[in-house]
Amino acid sequence: MIVQHAIASRGLLRDYIALSKPRIVLLLLFTALAGMFLAAGGVPDGALMFWVLGAGALAAAGANALNHSLDQDIDSIMDRTHNRPVASGRVGPRHAFLFGVVLNVAAFGVMTSYVNLLCAALTLSATLFYVLVYTRGLKRTTPHNIVIGGAAGAIPPMVGWAAVTGGVGLPALYMFAIVFFWTPPHFWALALILKDDYARAGVPMLPVVSGVRETKRAIFAYSLLVLALTLMFVATGAVGWIYLGTAIPLGCLFVVLAWRLMRESGVAGARAVFVYSMVYLTLLFSTIAVDGLVTT
Repeated sequence: MIVQHAIASRGLLRDYIALSKPRIVLLLLFTALAGMFLAAGGVPDGALMFWVLGAGALAAAGANALNHSLDQDIDSIMDRTHNRPVASGRVGPRHAFLFGVVLNVAAFGVMTSYVNLLCAALTLSATLFYVLVYTRGLKRTTPHNIVIGGAAGAIPPMVGWAAVTGGVGLPALYMFAIVFFWTPPHFWALALILKDDYARAGVPMLPVVSGVRETKRAIFAYSLLVLALTLMFVATGAVGWIYLGTAIPLGCLFVVLAWRLMRESGVAGARAVFVYSMVYLTLLFSTIAVDGLVTT
């Protein structure tokens, strides 16, 4: 009996961890940390990093748990998501919703008490936008869902910058823009792979509504826009030659992969674009952090 209870407890713990979507949380925290390093022009205060990353993790995990709760109907239909904790019935939607609310309330309290009110407001706005605007609104009604909804995931580097400076400067806005315009080609590549899954669930992702060809063109167009934004970032003076020397080849490879995808007849190249897009963002923001250390 004790062994069975322990196994069940471990399973429940794994499910609640899965609700938070840890890999997504880590990527969001990484962009926030890069924003802190750039704003500080070096290694930020250790205590400040602890509170920003801790509260950010709570907020992001909470937002993802709310997403699980509200998307139960869609997730239960799609092959990719039907085994998620809420979709499969292992965690009740009300429990997941309450879990998400509690985590975000805690995150707001920590941010307000140990960082600043601006960071708390930005963090809360990211959750509200993701849950109310994207999850409950755009995702179910328009093929442009991820274009607008990507704003939620672009806020963390602004939070990192505001934690150090107390405000939102031009470099923070550029980091926001980079993540904002990176998000559509990243998700559209995944949507190409899962086109039939989204169609079965009635989610109007771009490949479902406009077709594969138009989606591939959009991915290529956005990859060019992302490259342009990363190069324009240098004009702010916040980053220098180390950043530029890395951003150019990283961005060019992104464009090349998107071009190959657009030119091929099928969608086999979509997986390469999707995987590289994550590597791209991680390396780009690593360079932003390193450049912040070296330039100053």
